[in-house]
Amino acid sequence: MIYVTKTFLPSIESYQLYLKRAWDKVWLTNRGELTLELEDKIKQKYSTTNLIITNNGTIPLQIALKLLGNQGDIITTPFSYVATTSAILWENCTPVFVDIHPEYLSIDETKIEAAITSKTTAILATHVFGNPCHVEEIERIAKKHNLAVIYDAAHCFGVTYNGTSIFNFGDVSTCSFHATKIFHTGEGGAMFCNDENLFQKLFYSHNFGHNGPLEFHGLGINAKISELQSAMGLAVFDELDFIFSERKKVVDFYLNHLDFTQISTIKIREKTQWNFSYFPVIFNSEEELLKVQNKLNESEIYPRRYFYPSLNTIDFVKGEAMPISESIASKILCLPLFVGLEKQDLEKITTIINTTVAC
Repeated sequence: MIYVTKTFLPSIESYQLYLKRAWDKVWLTNRGELTLELEDKIKQKYSTTNLIITNNGTIPLQIALKLLGNQGDIITTPFSYVATTSAILWENCTPVFVDIHPEYLSIDETKIEAAITSKTTAILATHVFGNPCHVEEIERIAKKHNLAVIYDAAHCFGVTYNGTSIFNFGDVSTCSFHATKIFHTGEGGAMFCNDENLFQKLFYSHNFGHNGPLEFHGLGINAKISELQSAMGLAVFDELDFIFSERKKVVDFYLNHLDFTQISTIKIREKTQWNFSYFPVIFNSEEELLKVQNKLNESEIYPRRYFYPSLNTIDFVKGEAMPISESIASKILCLPLFVGLEKQDLEKITTIINTTVAC
């Protein structure tokens, strides 16, 4: 069976070498040397400043919203994974949706200002499938209205925009290191921040608020990653060039063999070095999508309707209508994309799609 993704596993020997260091020190959590080394490697490779690796990719959003949301209205996108909206609600803030750009699929920056009110405290935007938002315009709007900017960059490991890491934009940028992501620690995430004072608040917030073993800066939660997870991250990190290269081959195959007179895909924003994180296909209708999905499933190929449904339509949210997001969500399908996907499987996938759509 071929699923939409498959976890990349380094050799067990390389993982065990990193694990042995944790065993030798008998240090399994609380920011041991493996966690510090992984943070340092990420900073050096991608020229980022301050970052904190966390135990999952959602808690950085929650911490950022706790510090910057002030229980206000958060302008956000309806086209994202549910964690983006859930984090807003979890921190007693209110999501205010703004529709998306029909080609880039990220929040439509031209519609943000019309949604700002006296209750607005922040913008939380998602770089969809690793495709950057219009960060310059969002920054301009935020400064004009004195708003914080938080980016859900869960899909963005390795992405650069205009020559710099996408993690360097916004007041806080977050990432997921979940097992399904390009780079992973099994389960994990990270938050990035350029401002030193805010970074210190993020840091103590992720460690119960501690200021040393017996004192506290303030309120905090446990968002620390274990050395077991960081060992996996270090072993995967050593294979990054291979991972990106293999994923690019899959993307190039899709681009060269799918019939784009019948379907479309995401438009990558100019000045972006993309990371080949997902390959979404947009059909002309939901009916067409379902027909293709069924044909693929019959051959034990399981793409994913991602993101679906549009978050403004979820019962516990009940947002206003978002016509573009709702339309895209009903017609978009992410195709299998992972290291080790064979050419014969790619040929089968593209043939099924092309022939089914043409019927």
